[in-house]
Amino acid sequence: MQLKTYSFFLKNISLLVLVLFLSQHTVAQKDNPAYDKALADSLGGDDYGMKQYILVILKTGPAKIERKETVDSLFKGHMENIQRMAAAGKLMVAGPIKKNDKTYRGIFILNVKTPEEANELLAKDPAIKEKLLEAELFQWYGSSALPMYLPFHNKVEKKKM
Repeated sequence: MQLKTYSFFLKNISLLVLVLFLSQHTVAQKDNPAYDKALADSLGGDDYGMKQYILVILKTGPAKIERKETVDSLFKGHMENIQRMAAAGKLMVAGPIKKNDKTYRGIFILNVKTPEEANELLAKDPAIKEKLLEAELFQWYGSSALPMYLPFHNKVEKKKM
């Protein structure tokens, strides 16, 4: 009698686990009714609407430049490089990081797939070239729709840098 009850219990538990697994699998595989294939393709999105980017964390570099004019000139060139990368569709996000104990200064999210491509863009930045800033690069997987916000930024930016 005990063996029959145990067998019945195992069969029911196995069936329950199978049903739960199959129902979870079908829920996870639903197609999105709002999916726009042309838009996804134009943005380089995969089946999840995601793509590879390079995240750059800018840190204070080792250079110690005393002349304010030189530092100002290097940061002017840094801002110009930011504008060039954005105009070329290579820079998706840029911004400073509030003062912190890790010497992090800012971030970029670059619309490139490899660190080598990112380094080519960063090599044109005078503040990085002269080691006022140092760049740490990370591969980052994010929404392929990220470039869509840039045209809206121009509409909310009251003053240009």
